[in-house]
Amino acid sequence: QVQLVESGGGLVQAGGSLRLSCAASGSIFSINVMGWYRQAPGKERELVAAISSNAKGDTYYAESVKGRFAISRDKSKNTQYLQMNSLKPEDTGMYYCAALSYGSREVDSWGQGTQVTVSS
Repeated sequence: QVQLVESGGGLVQAGGSLRLSCAASGSIFSINVMGWYRQAPGKERELVAAISSNAKGDTYYAESVKGRFAISRDKSKNTQYLQMNSLKPEDTGMYYCAALSYGSREVDSWGQGTQVTVSS
């Protein structure tokens, strides 16, 4: 099993920046893809960004965050990051770190979440 612990959330004004971190432990070798989801009040959880464990480190971004967010992964520290720039009030929500294991078709490890609030 994989354990995920997020940090770095907080309150920021629109236009500001935050960096989220997610430390992974446990069966690290089993992780195929890591990513970040967010859930705003009254809305469904959505995938924001993801990064593959392959050599290229393929990435995915939701249209709403392209050009503003950047996902990265430091394998030596078993940590992934989400750099969020030019934040907007609509980026407000609970951000969850997630991991998809090899052979899985859906996320099988979740962090506890970290709150991001962007004020206008």
